[in-house]
Amino acid sequence: MARMTSGLPAERIDSAGKSHVDYRAVWGLAAPLMANSSVQAVLNLTDTWFISRLSTNATAAIGAIYWAVLCVVILLGGVGMATQTLAAQAYGSRRYARAAHAAWSGLYTAVAMTPLFILGGFLGVPLLKALHLAPEVERLALEFWWPRIAVAGPLGLLAWVLTGFFNGVSRTRVTLLVTVVTGVANVPLNQLFMFTLHFGVAGSAWATATAQLIGFVLVATFFVAPAIRKQYRTHLTWRRPAILRQLTLGLPMGLSITADLIGLALFQAMLVSLSTVAGAATQIVMMLTSVSYMPGVGIAVAGTTLVGHSIGAGNRDWAGRIGNAIIGLAMGFMGIIGILLALASPWLLPLFVNPADPNAAAVVALAGTLIWMAACYQVFDGLNLGSGFCLRGAGDVRVPAVLVAVLSWGLWVPLTHIVTFGPGQGWVAFLPALGLGPIGGWSVCVGYAVALGLGLWLRWRSGAWRKIRV
Repeated sequence: MARMTSGLPAERIDSAGKSHVDYRAVWGLAAPLMANSSVQAVLNLTDTWFISRLSTNATAAIGAIYWAVLCVVILLGGVGMATQTLAAQAYGSRRYARAAHAAWSGLYTAVAMTPLFILGGFLGVPLLKALHLAPEVERLALEFWWPRIAVAGPLGLLAWVLTGFFNGVSRTRVTLLVTVVTGVANVPLNQLFMFTLHFGVAGSAWATATAQLIGFVLVATFFVAPAIRKQYRTHLTWRRPAILRQLTLGLPMGLSITADLIGLALFQAMLVSLSTVAGAATQIVMMLTSVSYMPGVGIAVAGTTLVGHSIGAGNRDWAGRIGNAIIGLAMGFMGIIGILLALASPWLLPLFVNPADPNAAAVVALAGTLIWMAACYQVFDGLNLGSGFCLRGAGDVRVPAVLVAVLSWGLWVPLTHIVTFGPGQGWVAFLPALGLGPIGGWSVCVGYAVALGLGLWLRWRSGAWRKIRV
């Protein structure tokens, strides 16, 4: 049977003239993005492995601030996400120079954000004091914080803007190549900075910064290459940057993810505060499930591109249909991988502890229970990611940001404190204390994932995004 395509993204017309989602085209776009996100997961696991060679305290220290670091980076880095949406819609309408203009606007905005990254680097001291960590854990966390925020943050955002452009114009293999080079470079750099130069845990942050500098130089080289200059006029579109448009769209995108990550950061910090074993076990489970989460992000990012292309082409009905397909793929993939990771956990978990550490056996035992709860979490996180990223492709970013903030800060964080800590424990005394420990805290985490996933899916199904003009 002949396979026919239309002018719409990922659409296939059968011999009877009926329209279908072309899943082969969807996977052709999503596969490099999934591989790209998988490399990010490997990057996270590499850092965790190197840090675990130091001590359980070092692992717990990174666990206490890992999500807080991401909160700062993503809140200030929303302009990178905005670049993909603007480039995708411009590409769908065949306004190629406008797609490149979005990239240049993103670069200017990223440079303007650099002083805020530096300020964030200096806020590590009051933040960590407020978390009431053990003195050694706090010291190690502070060593990592400043270079990861103030140095690696701006460099990563510059690269993120340009990879967002290439994702938006369906050149996802460029993004994959840049990420692979960055990830490969990170391995010897960790060894160099952490052990050869004796920087310890701070060396991991400096390794990340150096690897991201390498990635930015590479992607910038692609951006000004002759073929890209010819089609997108990248050598001319640097003029009249639309910084306000980048901020208007990008800040709510960054806030949406940040609201979720702040909840996750506080959740993980509470478990670290509860005990070193609970904190280390949670960190290891989070890093392992990133093998499911990060490729799921790749599928969702493809949704941003395909929805943006459809809207740029003037067909919002097809944007809705392709978005539904992406949401289903994200849920299915993340659920299956989450279960497989849980099944393999008896062999995987011992790899992420130092056998000589006196807490190693307790960490592995607790993590073996938590990873099954994380597998359930992954299914609804796929619904969250798929719906949220498709909404971004349509430019619907403000209501989702408010929804995430309300559920994260108003439900997840206080309930975790109530359920996890016992009487006399915790950060505040005015909340009830049920004392159910890490199992109770993770139960609240799963409930939050269900509520958020369903909330964003209902926003997508409502069709309110059809009325939005970027």
